[in-house]
Amino acid sequence: MRIQRTDQTWHIRDGDLCTTHDIQSKLSFCIFIHDNKCVKNRHLLVKFGVLYKIRNRGEKRERERGRERERERVKMASIQLEREDSISRQQESPRSPEAQVGMKVEDLWDVLEPQLSPTEKLNACFESIPVSSFPPAPSSQVIEIKSDTSLAEAVQILAQHRILSAPVVDVDAPEDATWIDRYIGIVEFAGIAVWILHQSEPPSPRSPSYGKAIDAAINGITKAAGLGNLGPEDAAMTSGNFFEGLTTSDFYKNTKVRDISGSFRWAPFLALQKSNSFLTMLLLLSNYKMKSIPVVDLGEGTIDNIITQSSVIHMLAECSGLQWFESWGTKKLSEIGLPTMSPNQIIKVYEDEPVLQAFKVMRRKRIGGIPVVDSGGSKAVGNISLRDVQFLLTAPEIYHDYRSITAKNFLTAVRNYLEKHHEDSPLISGMVTCKRDHTIKELIQLLDTKKIHRIYVVDDNGNLEGVITLRDIISRLVHEPRGYFGDFFDGVLPLPANSRV
Repeated sequence: MRIQRTDQTWHIRDGDLCTTHDIQSKLSFCIFIHDNKCVKNRHLLVKFGVLYKIRNRGEKRERERGRERERERVKMASIQLEREDSISRQQESPRSPEAQVGMKVEDLWDVLEPQLSPTEKLNACFESIPVSSFPPAPSSQVIEIKSDTSLAEAVQILAQHRILSAPVVDVDAPEDATWIDRYIGIVEFAGIAVWILHQSEPPSPRSPSYGKAIDAAINGITKAAGLGNLGPEDAAMTSGNFFEGLTTSDFYKNTKVRDISGSFRWAPFLALQKSNSFLTMLLLLSNYKMKSIPVVDLGEGTIDNIITQSSVIHMLAECSGLQWFESWGTKKLSEIGLPTMSPNQIIKVYEDEPVLQAFKVMRRKRIGGIPVVDSGGSKAVGNISLRDVQFLLTAPEIYHDYRSITAKNFLTAVRNYLEKHHEDSPLISGMVTCKRDHTIKELIQLLDTKKIHRIYVVDDNGNLEGVITLRDIISRLVHEPRGYFGDFFDGVLPLPANSRV
């Protein structure tokens, strides 16, 4: 390659590092040639035959520092070229959309200041990527439910599409309504389970009028179940009768989703704009306990995508092999403080307890799943999630043979039902466990492959030591900077007066 100035010409070979200093004009040049192309560095850019120069301060100390920086820049330039070659090879064999997001993180990771900690780097990377880059959810997952849909119909829609929740569209909203006026909440199996459990409990003294209405409804349900004047707690203990009476009652069939979308909501309805960052999304799914987040198109006022905790875990699983992921994912669970609880803090239900008791405990403790343990209380025999209430609402054959469904009977009946109907479900595969010396990467791959939301940590004897959820893993990926959200939530989360959140 030949670089020519008005007063002199340099002939440079591939791989040369050439430095010259023109005393008269006090200009310094540093040129690194790679594959017969000049590479940008701190002092000089030669591109397509155009030479850009910066002035040298002329001070000896500054020149020495400049040379040191230049050597580092040359080294980084070489690494960057190798990275570009690697990307080119990867582009020849297209990876999944989720992996492409991971590659964006990788590109940003490479150019960040080396003095940043890995956590600070990840925060900076995810802050720079908009949620519009997240792969779209399958069309079957972007389901909306109208506010005048009955609760029974909503349960069928969720079960049919195999989703856990769906945004509720206000049928009375004008056509030109903004998204915040168009969507009034989210209906989810968790909320439905809470609503059902509310029917099996005494009315709250704080809401006399509402309590009377519920009490009357419960009396109707218990009579329909042939339970006479049994109280709500007695009805709950018979489980099978209670659910049979509930699902055949007019109260269940006529209650609209708008009636429970606010009152029994665990997480507020909050949507993100396409321009919001990955960091915001990850923090909402972890620190703020949101299981799914709609992404709205402001122009159309409609939902463009729905990002769930599970889809984030799938994205992470697809990032295997990338430098930033391996740096984080090869750490052992014990190194990052997981599980976050001790064995005696595990919330559980015994296998011979009524299954409704499991749902009650989940509601009271505000958790999405619970282990079913043997009579000794130390070994888990199964897992029940709030979403499993769908089987008691959509498949009466599960409880017809049981007048008092224990947790163990429920697990057995559901497995038989799923195998009979050739349906895939985590309940078929049984308990999935890990140990403290597992890595985050191994855990992510397990959760993604098995399509589960939690995994139980056991010791060498199979005794329960803790539980790790999708939220726990996401919370270890990023951290919330002080004052990060500011007034982000102001005016966006109008909770109803009778909200149970």
